Amino acid sequence: MKTLSEIDTTSKRAARGAGFSWGIAEEVGKNMRLIELFGLPGVKNLNKFLKGYKEKEFKKVTLISDTNNAHKVPFCPIILGTNFIDQINLLDQKINIQISNVAFPILFLPFVSRASEIIGKRIFLKIDEKEFLLNLNQSIYSNYLKNEILEICNTVNISFIENNNSFNENEWKELYKLSEETFVEETDSLKIGAAGAGLTDND
Repeated sequence: MKTLSEIDTTSKRAARGAGFSWGIAEEVGKNMRLIELFGLPGVKNLNKFLKGYKEKEFKKVTLISDTNNAHKVPFCPIILGTNFIDQINLLDQKINIQISNVAFPILFLPFVSRASEIIGKRIFLKIDEKEFLLNLNQSIYSNYLKNEILEICNTVNISFIENNNSFNENEWKELYKLSEETFVEETDSLKIGAAGAGLTDND
């Protein structure tokens, strides 16, 4: 089995060999380490993507808006992801972002996972009917676990989830009341022990 370090290094070099700058290739290496760690087919999709990268001339996006359309030529997932991370502190103020016609969208996914950590919010990503909940770059919950190449998707939808407690105030108060059973009642001996030097003077 290949180590994550091997996956990172080889993916980075392959991206550079396909024509990406070393800076973007570094990002690709990090992404492949991450996505393989989460059990998704990153290397498989990257290999197929890079083999046809120079010939297909995928569309590149610079400024990401609420709605982003690529008509005949699909968006490049690497350039799309790089710009998504660069703009994330502005993009998370939007309610929903829609991107149409994305090539190899699995390669875009780790960029979104890393962006979730940057803004400190969970992100819900939908690739056609495949759903992914990205939790601060710590975990990915998904209904898609197939080890397959996904060459194109019609629509990517991105929603930012505001940070809210999963419990109500009453449940919190009840739990806190139970926690009070562990509190130590203050006694005279504890007060003396916490006062500093105590009764003995060593001077």
